[in-house]
Amino acid sequence: METYDQVLVSLRQIIRKIDLYSKKLERESGLTGPQLLVMQHIVTQDEMTSGVIAREISLSQATVTSILDRLERKELLKRERCHSDKRKVILSLTKKGSKSLENAPTLMQESFINAFNQLETWEQSLILSSLQRLSYMMNATDLDAAPLLDSTDERVINN
Repeated sequence: METYDQVLVSLRQIIRKIDLYSKKLERESGLTGPQLLVMQHIVTQDEMTSGVIAREISLSQATVTSILDRLERKELLKRERCHSDKRKVILSLTKKGSKSLENAPTLMQESFINAFNQLETWEQSLILSSLQRLSYMMNATDLDAAPLLDSTDERVINN
């Protein structure tokens, strides 16, 4: 087996594990990984907008808007016009949203987080730089970077 074939096998294993964990997250919390990530970012600042979230988590504005729509329908967040700049829509979690986020499992598997944190700093940097280089080599740097698959997103299903 060629080395690049071994890389592909490892990538498939990683993707499969992420997909399985994403489904577990959704079963346990009723929320997808990207929804949880967006909610986590909303609580980090007082005046969070969808554009800021999109930039910070490397998702398109359209994807973030779709996620926000679903969260609003579930009554987990509210949108309000900024008082000082009516063009801005400020996002905040509802009480129900805060409780859901508080009770939700972590976005990454605890075993991965613990093992990664036990690595030396240089090992962490090596893994990160290798993955970033791989993303570049696969021409994937411009793709939405949802950390977990969102099986409810039709674009994921149809691509």
